[in-house]
Amino acid sequence: MRSSAKWSFHKTLNARNSATPRVINADKHKAYPPAVAALQEDKTLPQFTELRQNKYLNNVIEQDHRFLQRLIKPGFGFKSFNTARRTIKGYEAMHMLRKGQVVGVLKGDVLAQLNFMAQLLEVAA
Repeated sequence: MRSSAKWSFHKTLNARNSATPRVINADKHKAYPPAVAALQEDKTLPQFTELRQNKYLNNVIEQDHRFLQRLIKPGFGFKSFNTARRTIKGYEAMHMLRKGQVVGVLKGDVLAQLNFMAQLLEVAA
């Protein structure tokens, strides 16, 4: 039987934009150590990957979501789930682009960012 922690880690590690982590920061939930050990055992996760369980280390990650939450809250009047999903994905893509997290597009290169978004949205630049 798979734990939800193991499933979540497995899904994240197999994402296209995911790199092999050196360290995993998590809260102190008891399910994380066995999940990481199981993933290391079946070679999904390298042995050198460290699990750091600290209640406050996750705050940095959560702070990154503040920007998106500020944009999303006024838009709670979405007419459908699909509209909300597409809009929030767009917010996240723009935020990743602005932070320089898109491979091949530098953080300050506005022209490359514009071309990337035009290609992504299939519009003429």
